[in-house]
Order: sequence, then structure tokens, then C-alpha cells
Amino acid sequence: MLHSHRLIRVSLALALSMSAAGALAGSDDAQKLKNSLTPLGAERAGNATGTIPAWEGGITQAPKGYQPGKHHIDPFADDKPLFTITKANLEQYKDNLSPGEIALFNSYPDTFQMPIYKSRRSGSAPQWVYENTFKNATSAKLLEGGNGFADAFGGIPFPVPKSGVEALWNHIARYRGTYLVRRASEAPVQRNGSFSLVTSQQEALFNYYRKDGKFADLNNIMFYYLAFVKSPARLAGGATLVHETLDQIKESRLAWFYDAGQRRVRRAPDLAYDSPIAASDGLRTADDTDMFNGSPDRYDWKLVGKKEIYIPYNNYKISSPDVKYADLLKVGHINPQHTRYELHRVWVVEGNLKPTARHIYSKRVLFLDEDSWGAAMVDQYDGRGELWRVSMAYLKNFYDLPTTWSALDVFHDLQARRYYVQNLDNEESQSVDFAQPLPEDAYFSPSALRLRGTR
Repeated sequence: MLHSHRLIRVSLALALSMSAAGALAGSDDAQKLKNSLTPLGAERAGNATGTIPAWEGGITQAPKGYQPGKHHIDPFADDKPLFTITKANLEQYKDNLSPGEIALFNSYPDTFQMPIYKSRRSGSAPQWVYENTFKNATSAKLLEGGNGFADAFGGIPFPVPKSGVEALWNHIARYRGTYLVRRASEAPVQRNGSFSLVTSQQEALFNYYRKDGKFADLNNIMFYYLAFVKSPARLAGGATLVHETLDQIKESRLAWFYDAGQRRVRRAPDLAYDSPIAASDGLRTADDTDMFNGSPDRYDWKLVGKKEIYIPYNNYKISSPDVKYADLLKVGHINPQHTRYELHRVWVVEGNLKPTARHIYSKRVLFLDEDSWGAAMVDQYDGRGELWRVSMAYLKNFYDLPTTWSALDVFHDLQARRYYVQNLDNEESQSVDFAQPLPEDAYFSPSALRLRGTR
């Protein structure tokens, strides 16, 4: 039974990816998406110093030789670092670093580094996502208490956000394809650098991004997620099914697990907020997944504004099949020589725990890439108000869609001096596949899970 409960949490690597009601954006704001802003709401212009370029459409086609479903070819493989930030020169660059990044330098002064590359605004999305985002700009509205949104479909719901919770929903509802299949691993990395992989076959159907317009008819289900554990042997054969709800106050996340030993499907216990994820060895909560997911209702969210920060970007090397896990996963942090950071504008969104709510984090600060709305980094604070955990999403353009998403998610515990990694597929024969035909809704039902289950 212990293994069964552990299985529930093992497979949520991809699944959970995903205030008072605000006023609708005006038509003037929507028109900005046609001129001064990009179609997703970022500033088209570069910065005053020229260190952040203007957006000119991002990556619009895959590099020559790329095959869908295979590992991505690095379109910027010839780029060389402009400079490298280390503990020794940290003071020179602190104004463009997050508190979490500074904390990593202080925690690992001899080994943590940030190679800085030319900033390339590679972010892009399909035209139909741009068109839906333009429509959402004048139609989308928050549900009561900010616990979801309505009158939006298939695009960023609030491209010109008026509040922190609107910006947060942009992250949760950002585009990551419609249906995907992947095989990937996750691993907690111990203080001495040792790690053990858990590998699963994962599938997700994002109802919100179905072109057939069915989302409005799907009873609050934002996406389906299904995962079968392949290894280690003690967990192999188990599976998890998740129906991710939009308004989780109205209806909490629905989850089931398949127990391979008993060949039975059971409803999973509550997987939300700060429920610990067993496979992470205590290094990640349920709502840490995808940098933040689920209901925002336990925090008061504030839109702090924009800032220029060095964030992980265009990280193709980090997921290359030429980089083995033993070379990537090092003591304290991943190997810096395989990482890439660039200067980008980010939205800073701060969530403070409500006085009446309970959570192990008293505050969380998200740094959202302006070109994609994906959280590149999150700082999480403990009950004493001290920085405790630092999450980093190593972003890249999945140009087979296209979209900007994470090649690798890394969750650092500064106090335990351990970290946890998700989405490892370097040593797999293929990467994420977005080209498979969409299955019927019944494919993601508990009864179907039972039929597909194996010992």
C-alpha cells in the first residue's frame, strides 16, 4: 500500500503543469497586441541598452534535419558565452539576478556558475494561439475569488494583466501543445551527488487548447494526464490518471492510481497545495510542479512589475542526448557547463500566504518570461520569511509546435542542500512527441486505466 500511495505522486511530473474578479481589458489594450506588444503581450521593443533585442517573431521553423519526436537540434549551437557569472564577480551583476540565484552562488560558491549568452527572443506560438489571445484580451474574466477564468479559449487569457492572479493564470494556462506523449525520468539528487531515477511513460491532453472548441463543454476539466511507471522494478506497472480542473474550489483535482500488484484502480488522496510528492524525497510539493499549478486561493497575489533578469533560456544542450545524466547531475546543482542564461524581461508576481490559510511556504515569488508567460524561476520562503527553496525551469523553444517550455525543471532546497530534477530524457531514444493523433476523451477514464494496466 505504501508503494501505491507513492505511485500517485511519482507520475505528476508533467501533470500538474499547468483575489476579486478583475475588470475586462479594454479594446485599446487589445490593439496593443497588434503594435507595441507581441501577440502574447510582451513588449516588442528591445531595452534601452540593446542587451535585450526587439521581438521579431521568434523561431518560426525547425532547424534543417530535425525530426518530430526526436531530440531538438540546437539552433544556436555556434553561440559562445559573453561572460560567466561566478561568486567572484557576483557583485557586478547582482542588479540583474533574482534572490534565488544569488542564494545559489552563496550556497555553492566554488561550483555554481551562470554562463551568459547573447539574448535571443526565440519565443513563438502558432497563429491560431495568437488570434485566440487577441480575442481573450477583451472577453476573459476572472471567476469569483480569482479561482479560474471564463470566456477564454486556446490562448493566453490575460495578455495585458491587471493583477497578480491574472498573470499567474497566464502561466498556468500557457500553450504547451494539445496532445503529447513522452518518456522521461525524475530524480532526487542527494548531498553527495548520488541519485536514483524513476522513469515513466506520460501522456497529456490539454482540453483548453483543442481547436474543436470543446473546452467549454468539458465540465471544468482543463487537461487530462496519464502516466505509467516503467522503472524501478518495485514501482513498475503502476499508473496515475489526473483530471485537472480549472476551478479547484468548485471541484478539486480528480486523480486515480492503478495498483499493479492488486490490479485495481483506486481514487487517489488529495493531491494539492503543499502535499509532499513522495518520489521527490520531500523536495517538492504538489503545487511546485510546473513551477506553480493548481488553485491560487491560499495566497494574495501582487503584480510587482517587470524587471530585467538573467534567466535560463534556449537550453538545448541541457537536454541533448550527448549529455549523460552522470555528467549533468552534480553535487548541489546541475553541471553549469551545459546551461545557458540570457537577459530577458520578466513579470515579477508575488504571492503572500493569507492569514487564514495554511501552507509550508509563507511567500512565493514567480519570475515569468514576458515572451511566453512561463515561470523561469520561483523563490519560495519558509514560515520565518527566509528563502528556503529555489525552482528553475530551463526554457527552450519546442519549435515543432512552436512554444517556449521547460527542457528541465530543477527544485533546490537550500537548507537540505539537495535538489530534484524532472523531465530528464537525454538517455531516451526519443523526446516529447506532439504529433500523435488526439485520443477520445474515454481514453482518459478510470475504466480505461484498468484495461491498460499491467503487472
